[in-house]
Amino acid sequence: MAPPVKVNEPSVVEGGVPDAVVADPAPIEPGSIDLADFVGESMLLLGAGSTVLLQLAERGVGHGVADHSTTLQRPLDRLRTTMTYVYAVTLGTPEERKQIVRLVNKVHVPVRSETYNAFDPELQLWVAATLYRNGVEMYQRMFHKLSDVDIEWIYRQSAVYGTALQVKEDMWPATRAEFDAYWDEMIATVEVDEKIRAFTRGLLSGGDSPLPVRMLMPLQRFMTIGLLPQRIRAEFSLPWSPRDQRRFDLFWKVVPPVYRKVPRRIRQLSSTFYLRDMRRRMAGNKHLI
Repeated sequence: MAPPVKVNEPSVVEGGVPDAVVADPAPIEPGSIDLADFVGESMLLLGAGSTVLLQLAERGVGHGVADHSTTLQRPLDRLRTTMTYVYAVTLGTPEERKQIVRLVNKVHVPVRSETYNAFDPELQLWVAATLYRNGVEMYQRMFHKLSDVDIEWIYRQSAVYGTALQVKEDMWPATRAEFDAYWDEMIATVEVDEKIRAFTRGLLSGGDSPLPVRMLMPLQRFMTIGLLPQRIRAEFSLPWSPRDQRRFDLFWKVVPPVYRKVPRRIRQLSSTFYLRDMRRRMAGNKHLI
């Protein structure tokens, strides 16, 4: 496994793009959970749908994806590219991170209109925020409540989701209290329009996924809706009943103890698979992003 991303070691990729997490003005104590271990867990994929919908709830992100993404036509390929980015910037080598950032920036060039721009650091900040917030929630649901030291360590490292692209280091909230205030304001104010709702309906139906994936969509859809804040569910017009909530609560009582007994190397097969695929494609100069 490649060395984890470290705080206090900022570097710059080609074109002046930061390739590390926000520089820490004051040393912090490393946690017992590192971002490299945290991100490698396959259970995070259960929260992928809710993370995406939270991102789409921001109108600039939602319209950019609805207008330019091929997710509905090529859902597995889009999942691959998304996970490749996440794993590359958190688990990859410095050179792999640079290459992925260059490719992502190239793909983002045409994603713009009068109302959105894929290079807008505010939009990228929100995407990074959802990756951090939902990752922490999923980990704590599946394993245990993280200590304050652990959360702080993960929080500092998670800035890389944004700072690897155009998010300036000082845009990542300096404290978790500031982050929470930013998060609460976004959840309270984002508005989802019919264009984004229509795209989301296609997304939650599985798009043009192969049959095995469509068979898993009911579970993924259930997890996606259940993990969303109630206000965001309402914005997307997604149904959620008291019976759904009881089933959701039961899932999180039954599944985590079973998941924790699975050997770590098996739990991390998703990150192993996507990293190997990324390196194979890089070596063969094949389509990557």
